[in-house]
Amino acid sequence: MPTLSVTAQRWPIRGQFTIARGSKSEAIVVVAEIGDGTSTGRGECVPYARYGESVEGVTAAIESLRPAVEKGLDRSRLAGLLPPGAARNALDCALWDLGCKQAGRAVHELAGLPPLHGVATALTISLGTPEVMAEQARNASAHPLLKLKLGGDGDAERLRAVRDAVPSARLIADANEAWRPDQVERLLAAAAAGGIELVEQPLPAGEDGMLSDVAHAVPICADESVHDTASLEQIARLYDAVNVKLDKTGGLTEALAMMDMARARGLKTMVGSMVATSLAMAPAMLLAQTADWVDLDGPLLLARDRENGLVYEDGKVYPPSPALWG
Repeated sequence: MPTLSVTAQRWPIRGQFTIARGSKSEAIVVVAEIGDGTSTGRGECVPYARYGESVEGVTAAIESLRPAVEKGLDRSRLAGLLPPGAARNALDCALWDLGCKQAGRAVHELAGLPPLHGVATALTISLGTPEVMAEQARNASAHPLLKLKLGGDGDAERLRAVRDAVPSARLIADANEAWRPDQVERLLAAAAAGGIELVEQPLPAGEDGMLSDVAHAVPICADESVHDTASLEQIARLYDAVNVKLDKTGGLTEALAMMDMARARGLKTMVGSMVATSLAMAPAMLLAQTADWVDLDGPLLLARDRENGLVYEDGKVYPPSPALWG
């Protein structure tokens, strides 16, 4: 009979990670393991308070499906039992991993995709004063693509300081819903002046209707405003790109469908993640193969990572060993 194990784990962050909503010094993840007596599949998720999630709530949601797991739960049935979110992500990815082990095949084969290869990934620069962010950017000069966390007031100065510090780096920015409507046009112009390639989620989700009437001096990417294929339909006219994250979509299965839908609607794609270990990032490598921007630097922000994890070299991220996942 299939078995289910659920554990919460704490992984210390190197230094501190700061965005517009606050700072944290550790990543708290929930890991689901599904076994068949011979093989075990694993999936990792990050409960996110912004979406009303908690470690306790996500753990309980996964545990609630123990009877279904013991009866042979598969990915198609899972989608009807849990809504998109962290809990479904952990189970969906665990089922993908278990399927790979049972079939003795790599995950790209099960997904009908070409072999995975390394891709360029952003390295995140935490929110801080212009001077601190500029220094962080200089120290990260080995990474050709940097993602700047913004916070609203003072962002024009932050953008200018970082661009002056790293004149040749590719830059993208993430406001995490921190801009006010009266700031949007001015800060988008500042981003354009600084050669920023993309600005992520400038306005709060649900308050972004004005984006249809604002000149997009820089492409604007939806994050908090879009979670799955259903919500993608609602925001497609407001944004130029979407950030696809497994913890939002509820796993790899829905994320693959969302990537296809975004492209069909002419939207560019970013593949992102929460701060977590390589176990959480590994499934996203399938999405990263065709994404316009990749932000899978979570393990680089940790004090340590799992064994057999993703490989980072010269600004690129490479798939992990199948011993980790897939």
